[in-house]
Amino acid sequence: MPKIKTNKAAQKRFKRTKSGKYKYTKAFGRHLLTSKTSKRRRKLRRPGLIDATNLKHVRILLPYS
Repeated sequence: MPKIKTNKAAQKRFKRTKSGKYKYTKAFGRHLLTSKTSKRRRKLRRPGLIDATNLKHVRILLPYS
C-alpha cells in the first residue's frame, strides 16, 4: 500500500500534543497590535486547541502525527 502524503500547510500550522489533541497559533497577533487591547493581545499569545468538530479533518491532513 502506498504512503499517504502529509499536507504541508497543515503540518506547519498544527502540532500534536501528548494527549492527542492539536494546538495551533492564533491569528491576528503579528502586527497592528497598538489598536488591540492588552487583554486581547494576552489571549492571542496562548495556543489554541482544535475543536472536536474539526479534529477529524486535521487527522486526515496529518496522517503520521
